[in-house]
Amino acid sequence: MDISDLITAERIICDSEVTSKKRVIELLSELLATGQADLTARPIFDSLHNRERLGSTGLGHGVALPHGRFSQSQNAIGAFIKLRAGVDFDAIDRQPVDLVFGLLVPDHYTDEHLKILAHLAEMFSDRVFCQQLRQTDSSAQLFAQLRDWAPALPAP
Repeated sequence: MDISDLITAERIICDSEVTSKKRVIELLSELLATGQADLTARPIFDSLHNRERLGSTGLGHGVALPHGRFSQSQNAIGAFIKLRAGVDFDAIDRQPVDLVFGLLVPDHYTDEHLKILAHLAEMFSDRVFCQQLRQTDSSAQLFAQLRDWAPALPAP
């Protein structure tokens, strides 16, 4: 999977100072609507928020993957926020979240939705990679790191 099919440099924020889960989801909604003529932030927020009410998308180790379905979207789109300080995201390990990848998929993306989430979960379970993201101080560098990540090759 090529992450640049999901995300653009314009949908990445480095060192955001938001301090609540709700505000993170609002900011993600604004980013996901960026560059999408047929999308606005409010219905995206509703989709992400409704999914989050079913159970936290906080994966643990400071990472969350808020995601939702949206009938007006024709393609999967993503956005990424690196927070300056972690926020409570009701993550399974109860640790604050500072790396947030938001995903919006069309209603008809069933298998694709699961494949994208699996890829993102693998990416963000790479602790060295996450540490590199945390040490990055620009949106452009974050985009390059997300774009260039590749899974570790299995040992022979």
